[in-house]
Parts: sequence; C-alpha cells; structure tokens
Amino acid sequence: MRRFRLWAERRLPALTRYRRREDLPILLHRRRIYIVPTGFGAAFTLLLLVMLVGALNYSNNAALMLTCLLGATTSASMLVAFRSLNGLRLTGVRHGHAIAGEPMAVQFVFAGGDHAHASIHMEMDGQTEAFAVAALGETVVAMSLPTAQRGWQPLPRIKLWSNWPLGLFHAWSWIHPDQAVLVWPRPETGGPPPVLPSDDGKKQRLHQGEDIAALRAYRMGDPQRHIAWKHSARHEQLLVKDFEQPEAQEEWRLDWRQLSQLVPEARIARLARWLGEAEAVGRPTSLWLPHEDIGLGHGRSHYAHCMSALARLP
Repeated sequence: MRRFRLWAERRLPALTRYRRREDLPILLHRRRIYIVPTGFGAAFTLLLLVMLVGALNYSNNAALMLTCLLGATTSASMLVAFRSLNGLRLTGVRHGHAIAGEPMAVQFVFAGGDHAHASIHMEMDGQTEAFAVAALGETVVAMSLPTAQRGWQPLPRIKLWSNWPLGLFHAWSWIHPDQAVLVWPRPETGGPPPVLPSDDGKKQRLHQGEDIAALRAYRMGDPQRHIAWKHSARHEQLLVKDFEQPEAQEEWRLDWRQLSQLVPEARIARLARWLGEAEAVGRPTSLWLPHEDIGLGHGRSHYAHCMSALARLP
C-alpha cells in the first residue's frame, strides 16, 4: 500500500490531493489537471466519426477535408482548455470577520502565468464564481463562506474548472489550501448589564458646554460673552452663565471570573453581548480572560481584538 501511495503521489496528484491540505502558493501544472470530453463534446466527436465514415465511403474529398478541419479544431480546443488552468497560482487568501451563523467574506488572490487564463470557474460549498486572469496579472475572487460555530474554521476544498473555448472539453483541478478563518462567537440575545464597582450612571459636571446649567457670581478671568447681562441688571453683582454636558461614559471592565455561575459557552456569549453594546455607544472596555488580559480601549479595532480573543478560547 505504501508503494502504491507513493506511486499515486507522483502520477495522480489531482486525485490523491483531493483531501490533503497544501501550503500557499498552490500552482496548477500538467500533473494535477485532468480533462475529459463534455456531453456536447462526446456528441460532437460521434458526429465527426459519422462524417468521416460517410466521406470515406463516398470518396468525397470536400467532406473529408471538412471533417479533418473540425477534428483539428476539436484537438486545439482541448489544448486551450488545458492551458486555461495550466500555470494558474493561488497566492493568497484574505478574509474579514463574521459572527457564528453569518456568512464570512473570503477573497482568493490568483496570479497568472506567462499566458492569459480565460473563463475559469471556481466552486466552493455549492457556490460558483467565474473569473479571468491576465498574463502575469492578478485577480481577486470573492466568495461567501458559511459559518456555524465560533473558533477556527478551515477552508473547504475548492474546484477550479474550465470548458473554454467551445465547451467540448471539461478541464478541472482540486486545491485545498491549508488556511483557516476565525469565526467570532454569537452574542446572547438578552441579559443583565455588567456589574460594576460604582455604577452611578451619567453624571453631570459644570464646564464650557452648550446647555445652561446655572448662574453664578462673576470671577476674575471669566469671558465677557458668558455674562448674563439681563439677570445681572436685577442684582447687585455680575452673574455668569455656567454650562453642562454629560461626563464621558463610564468604562466597563469585563472579567471572565465574574461569570463563574455560567458554563463557558454562556460566559462567552454574554461577554460578546457586552462588547457589542459597548461598541455601539463608544464605551471604553477592558477584558480579562484566562490566558489574555486586554487593556482599556474602544473603537472597532479594540472590539475586533476582544471578539477574536473570545473566539480563540478552548
């Protein structure tokens, strides 16, 4: 069996790599591209055989020449179908972010060889996308990858095929890149807010804002435009308008250890919901996990860092 497997690795790589993963870049060459006639190609070949028999039987030179020309065209189309895949390389895989259960956008970067690659089709998980690559050029093909659960999800095997140019032959090859995408956990649909050491809500403080909070006595250095002249006319001293606006939102320090009453997956779902709520209002957050302590921050990059840390939990 070992000798047979080694022989198959040398002679039938397109078949033996059907389930094997490969490092990038992946190059398609003659040892891993297979080609067979299509249904239309088989019928066309049968028609050529009938024409050949008829031309020879009746010694019709014009019919014989036409049959030979069509046969040469058929052979040339087989070569063109093979060359449409030969030399094609998968050089990179890019992906975005997605919550478990939502599709993830994945981009595949293909590079061409010394000739153009026309009318190539890419199949992955029932999806098909057509593309072409210019000689020595690059093309990015976007696909949608279904996700089911959080964590690392390997990419499925991919089929590249082409019926170019006449649809007489079907050339194909399998690739299985050794790449995985990180799927974020799904937040819980509802629940309590985090318990904070001092949760007093929004506080008000007096400073230069837009809404008048109160009037106070004039102090040396106050700008004249803040003096309430009408109110000061009814008093013995100058009055100055003070303004207010809410303080910055209180930070949330989220801690894995504070949810010890929940099972691990429920803890992850709750922390994901809290992170999403904080991101929606721009609230600063920090996150403590068993193997990672993420400091205080806010913004999309901080949210992605925290969600990726949750997704990597065992």
